[in-house]
Amino acid sequence: MTATMPVVSDNMSLYFSEIKKFPILSPEEEYRYAVKFYEEKDLVSAHTLITANLRFVVKIAAEYRDYGLKMLDLIQEGNVGLMMAVKKFNPYKGFRLISYAVWWIRAYIQNYVLSAWSLLKIGTTQAQRKLFFKLNQARKAITNMTGEDDLQAAAISLDVKESEANEMSQRMLGEYSLDAESGAGDGYTMLESLADDRQNQEELLAEIQESGQLQEEIATALTNLNEKERYVIQQRVAADTPLTLQEIADHFRISRERVRQIEEGALRKLKTLLAPRYATA
Repeated sequence: MTATMPVVSDNMSLYFSEIKKFPILSPEEEYRYAVKFYEEKDLVSAHTLITANLRFVVKIAAEYRDYGLKMLDLIQEGNVGLMMAVKKFNPYKGFRLISYAVWWIRAYIQNYVLSAWSLLKIGTTQAQRKLFFKLNQARKAITNMTGEDDLQAAAISLDVKESEANEMSQRMLGEYSLDAESGAGDGYTMLESLADDRQNQEELLAEIQESGQLQEEIATALTNLNEKERYVIQQRVAADTPLTLQEIADHFRISRERVRQIEEGALRKLKTLLAPRYATA
């Protein structure tokens, strides 16, 4: 599926002015366009759905602006996620497009953040990336305590084989020589020069890598829940500010205990739907 996107300039204000020209759809209008695309693959309807939600992509992309990447690049990756969501959206499931698309938008932006950070390319799997970050931290901690860089002790502290730690250490040295001095005679290393004010940024990026790959699968799994289950999961688990059991109970006019049961049942369903992923991990 292709869609004509608004003309993008390096000037963010120009981009904002362009996307504001596209009206936000009412639930009824969105449903009508979504059905037309779902049934007839009408690209005009798909384009309308995409452009009506471009402002929401900007809002999500803004959450990742502190990673030092161009805002327009983040937005464009989010737009690709939005297009994929429109392509796969089933309007007969009974929920709004954006509730489904948010998972795709975040997944594409997060994966872009990862690929843009070249340090992460040192590891090609989730386990390797995590080891890269944790090994670095463990070796620093041990050196601070003992005055020596003890790779074996670092491996033991991380509960990994020394051979795995050694392999990762060699890859780190081969790619970047992160522990080498900067050459300015000030005693600072290349690794230290990469530091910034964001707390535990490496760990956060490792978590993004894990969650990013899950986002697309979760988006699909959510379509297998009924309306109440989806609402509870989205408001209790996925929301930045989760609702309380009582707030959801008031929304549906049911008891708090019933909401708890719905939440537990929905989580069991999601776990079952996502089980194949972990069976092959």
